[in-house]
Amino acid sequence: MKTAIIVEDHGDTREWLAALLGDAFPGIDVAVESTVAGGLQALSERAFGLALLDISLPDGNGVTLVEWLRRHAPDTYIVMATIFDDDDHLFTALRAGAHGYLLKDQPRERLIEQLGGILRGEPPLSPSIARRMMRHFRQTTKPESGEDPLTEREREVLGLLARGFTRTDIANALGIAANTVATYTKSIYRKLGVSGRAEAALEAVRLGVVKQDG
Repeated sequence: MKTAIIVEDHGDTREWLAALLGDAFPGIDVAVESTVAGGLQALSERAFGLALLDISLPDGNGVTLVEWLRRHAPDTYIVMATIFDDDDHLFTALRAGAHGYLLKDQPRERLIEQLGGILRGEPPLSPSIARRMMRHFRQTTKPESGEDPLTEREREVLGLLARGFTRTDIANALGIAANTVATYTKSIYRKLGVSGRAEAALEAVRLGVVKQDG
């Protein structure tokens, strides 16, 4: 991770986040903006490997930046850094295209570790956010009559796969062994007739395991 942009309206918090990124990714080049408009301008002028975005900004919602990045810079890794831990903010951001969601009230060392996990393919999610996602998936994983060949556990695994969780993440979230996750994944792929995560994610949307706007 060589370049990043932070969009955050509080000056002290911007400096704090920039320092976190410096510790997580030594030598990273960090740009900072304080508004949606400033963020859009900066994003239109250069590419960034990572975008660390607040939700509540003086001139709008940081999700606007997520939507812009999804359309115009799909290779940028998007992480929300916010104080909002409710379902509405969380799932709106994830459905818009955010890859991670971090709460600012966590210890500094934990945030650095979570950000650094991006390089290991681990979505940066605060523990309480991961638990909230699990509750959401459990509530929405209801088989559709005659159309869904998956068991309830396979639907849970599929939902997490579709959100970018690694095998280890899924094992930890569900309290099962990583090898068991691999077995479930093979079964899911076979039943759905898919060969990879991207196709599985599309099937997750079709089956209603995860929701997609629009």
